[in-house]
Amino acid sequence: MPATSTPEEDLRQSLKRCRPEVTTATFQYRDSGDTSLRPLILTGVIERFVEPELRSRLTNPDDTLRLREDLGLDSLTMMEIVLLTEDVFRINITAYELRHLCTLGQIKTFVSGKAKGLPLPTAAELMISNWAIRD
Repeated sequence: MPATSTPEEDLRQSLKRCRPEVTTATFQYRDSGDTSLRPLILTGVIERFVEPELRSRLTNPDDTLRLREDLGLDSLTMMEIVLLTEDVFRINITAYELRHLCTLGQIKTFVSGKAKGLPLPTAAELMISNWAIRD
């Protein structure tokens, strides 16, 4: 009978292309709930899917960094990021919730709020913040 993997092993496998400190921070976050680790983890998860020539933009990222325009992420890649983010933070993200998230700052705020169980910004609030970013 084949051996089955544990959820921890599955997560470690999913994170294998992330920097080692992201994997370490993920398991520290899960053990301790240390919210200060969320930005490192989230940026590391996104970095995993960004083309190598654009990854330097995530070294000291500004919250106005645009996912599509600045990092070249398409909708399929965003869905891959969502799946891994759901696993890492033990949250559920719907396609509807995702559709108005355009910047790194919005993603950070969204994931943090989801992890805390807080009410999420409305689509109108996100659209207003996206409009302000474009100016």
